[in-house]
Order: sequence, then C-alpha cells, then structure tokens
Amino acid sequence: MAQNIYDDPDFFAGYIQLPRQVLGLKGAPEWPAIRALLPDPTGKRVLDLGCGFGWAARWFRQQGAKSVLGLDLSRNMIQRARAQSADCAIEYRIADLDTLVLAQAGFDLAYSALTFHYVQDFERLVREVHKCLQPGGHLVFSIEHPIFMAATDAHWISDEQGRKIWPVNGYAREGERRTNWFAAGVLKYHRTIGTTLNALIAAGFRIQAVQEFAPTAEQIRQLPQLAEELERPMMLIVSATA
Repeated sequence: MAQNIYDDPDFFAGYIQLPRQVLGLKGAPEWPAIRALLPDPTGKRVLDLGCGFGWAARWFRQQGAKSVLGLDLSRNMIQRARAQSADCAIEYRIADLDTLVLAQAGFDLAYSALTFHYVQDFERLVREVHKCLQPGGHLVFSIEHPIFMAATDAHWISDEQGRKIWPVNGYAREGERRTNWFAAGVLKYHRTIGTTLNALIAAGFRIQAVQEFAPTAEQIRQLPQLAEELERPMMLIVSATA
C-alpha cells in the first residue's frame, strides 16, 4: 500500500492552507496550461486520479462532463470532497493507485494533478489507465518535474554571486525520494523524463504534448514570488491519447 501521508494530522494541517487548497483551481498557477491541453469534457466520462478535495471533478461537471469518478487514497480528502458536492454524477472513492484495477473502456478522459509521483509502479498504473479508456480517449496529468525532485536534498542554494540555484544530483538514480514537507519522510518516486514518457508509449499511448510549466509574465506581475519558477521547472504536464 502507498504511503498515506495526507491523513497524517501534521501534514494535513499544513497542506490545507496552501493557496491551491483554499482557492481551488484559481490558486494553481499551472491550471491554465493544463486546461489548454484538456479536450472538451462535454458528455465525457471522466476519471480523476488523486482527486483531492474534488476541485477538478466539480469543474469537469460544470463544463458538461457526463460523470466523474474521483479516486484518492486519503480518507481526509475523500470526506472533504464529498462534503463539498451533492452532485449525484460525481462519485468519490478511496483507492490505492498502486493496486488499482479499472474496468475496460469505462472512461473517455483520465486526469491527474500532482499525484503520479507518489505511485511506486507507474508502468502498471498507466497500463490500467490505458485499458480503462475508450480508443482515442485522453490522459492529461501533471507531476513534479524530475529535475525538481531528483536531488537527495532538494532546496534552493546560492552561488558565489548570490543567485538562486536548484541542485540536481542523482538524476539517473531512479526510485524513492524522502522529503520533509509539512511532515518528515514524505515518500515520492523519482523517474526521469525518458522513463515517464517511455512508460506511456509502452502502454499504448500516443503522446500529444509535453510542457515544462513556467509562469507567464502576467502571472509573475500578479504574484511576484512566482518568478523563481523560471529558474527551474517544478512541474511536468503531459497530454496523451489511447
């Protein structure tokens, strides 16, 4: 079973204060870039992998999705998601993505935001996702960028001129990474960009777009602290079709 850090009281207390959890999709700077890669949800059966509080699930329904199934390992997340929506076309379930089994051709669109880097067996998961999509169905997901999470002690450092530097080491050594983020020992799994994309190809996906998210000038103007995101990519966004 995957690590369920989101039900850790200390972690959850800090996590719910993030802008993206308070403001929803409006608090996620990468959302416009993701939205541009999404197909029209009208009439589609949507699978939300790592649904969290259900912000995206509710957005899909507002855009005309026929139904949404939101899956998350965290009981805290699922309880909050259920409490925030009475829409009978949205179903939320507790599920471990490392052991998830999906019905064949049950969905038209699979979506995931900042979740797959918690999954140990990514290759297995994307095979399941491919199986569950109708031919031509879409997968759109974001993950922490491999450059962002590769280092054994990832944090900003300064060079001799005082410029902010993001260290990268151990990039080719894939596997577990432990970070202290709201709680000690948060477990993630580092994979190179090549490994990530090749797993999709091997599962039968056709890659449509790959974006290494960087904020726009307008976003930086509105929120100057986003400027540091130009120094290294924090997120990788991928669109693929089955």
